[in-house]
Amino acid sequence: MEAYDVIIIGTGAGGGTLARYLAPSGKRILLLERGDYLPREIANWDTAEVFIDNRYISPDTWYDRAGKAFQPQVHYYVGGATKLYGAALYRLRREDFGAIQHHDGLSPAWPITYEEMEPWYTMAEQLYEVHGNRGEDPTEPPASAPYPYPALRHEPRIQQLSDDLTAAGYHPFHAPCGVRLNEADINNSICIRCARCDGFPCPLHAKSDAETLAVRPALTAPNVTMLTHAHVVRLETNPEGTAVTQVIVDHEGHEERYSAAIVAVAAGAANTAKLLLMSATDRHPRGLANGSDQVGRNYMYHLSQAVLALSREPNDTVFQKTLGLNDFYFRGPGFDYPMGNIQMIGKSAPDMYRGEKPLATKLAPSWALADVARHAVDFWLSTEDLPVPGNRVTVARDGNIILDYTPSNPTAAKQLYHQLKSMLKTMRLHEDHLIHRFAYMKSDIPIAGVAHQAGTCRMGTDPATSVLDANCKTHELDNLYVVDTSCFPSIGAVNPALTAMANALRVGDHLMHRLGATFPAAATTAPGAAR
Repeated sequence: MEAYDVIIIGTGAGGGTLARYLAPSGKRILLLERGDYLPREIANWDTAEVFIDNRYISPDTWYDRAGKAFQPQVHYYVGGATKLYGAALYRLRREDFGAIQHHDGLSPAWPITYEEMEPWYTMAEQLYEVHGNRGEDPTEPPASAPYPYPALRHEPRIQQLSDDLTAAGYHPFHAPCGVRLNEADINNSICIRCARCDGFPCPLHAKSDAETLAVRPALTAPNVTMLTHAHVVRLETNPEGTAVTQVIVDHEGHEERYSAAIVAVAAGAANTAKLLLMSATDRHPRGLANGSDQVGRNYMYHLSQAVLALSREPNDTVFQKTLGLNDFYFRGPGFDYPMGNIQMIGKSAPDMYRGEKPLATKLAPSWALADVARHAVDFWLSTEDLPVPGNRVTVARDGNIILDYTPSNPTAAKQLYHQLKSMLKTMRLHEDHLIHRFAYMKSDIPIAGVAHQAGTCRMGTDPATSVLDANCKTHELDNLYVVDTSCFPSIGAVNPALTAMANALRVGDHLMHRLGATFPAAATTAPGAAR
């Protein structure tokens, strides 16, 4: 059995970023990824392959509370969910780290403050080459540095939308985007600002994903090793149940065992919970680190609504994800509770409609769908999902995930939808209706859209009501950490990726001190640099 200093399970926003931070330490690090590298191929940009044939979706089967099977929208590749995300890299608001009362419940406080996270947000923005402008969004929290790159410019129709919103008294801002415009990546490819970003892989490696900007650089260090097709199925502990001693891996169909001084799990909120539950022992009969019975509970994934409105004039925008609006993040007209975030999503196309609504579009001629797409302006509405103990992940007898979920904050989500609808005339859009899209939620079961899953192993100060401490170490095992979005006590109303990345850097710094490691001299803004 081969031994390492650190084993990291999962290579996405949490695990990949942690590996990048620890790589310069010289410590022996093993990355375990259940998938493979996502192939770079023409199909990466093929709308029909991605949205109709679900080419890059895992064939996993999960079950809802009624026992109905569904296919979750999960992606098992090096880089995890970031391979197909839209690279919208927002910070949580400062207030999100404290308790916030919502119409339908309470968003609890984190055991750390925004001020403690802020330096790591700055480092994450540098690592993931975020483009943005400070000072445009009135809800934006304070930052210790500007964005590393200027904001992406709006194309003409989106600039007009921004101008119209500003004239009406709103505060649109340039959305923070992680794309590689200014520097070539390792394959000398840069972003060409196409429409194939949100929900698509990028064959140019020009999207700021965890494979490109974290895992690949980490693997250049001789002390970092990665196994692909390595599905971690169980963790074993010492007889006292106080430390993980072996990581059991199904590697290309056969069992392998590894050990490490530190084990960090970053398999995604549902699969991280599943792994801990499947690792039950006599000392941990309800699952590893689950003396509080909180593992798998408090599942959150945002109350998201993808909608399109029809512009009175053509919308020939190519890269649409450059605008955001947070005027209703904390309250709205006639509604003194948080509503959420409005941002643009990738420009819709006819094959997306066929993939998202196959029955409704079956008889529609291609020219009609093309005309809808040309006039479409596409929005993503995100409302905070509140942690509820009954919204939880458990494991079926066949080993598949059961996801028991009921929306926890529906009133605010409805308010945000109606708020956007009331603004259509202001934005020169047809006023009669919004058209629901099912981007990221192509199944008839809404819970299949799990792109923003979080909360199943939340951190806290009380072991009776949380799984992890403030450093994301499990309360009950001395060497087991969780560094993905599972640790979130709340999810806010903006995309969680940057917070997962920043938190992984924060935990990485803690682990460096624990391991007694030091960094070689390097630029102060580089991940893993001496500060």
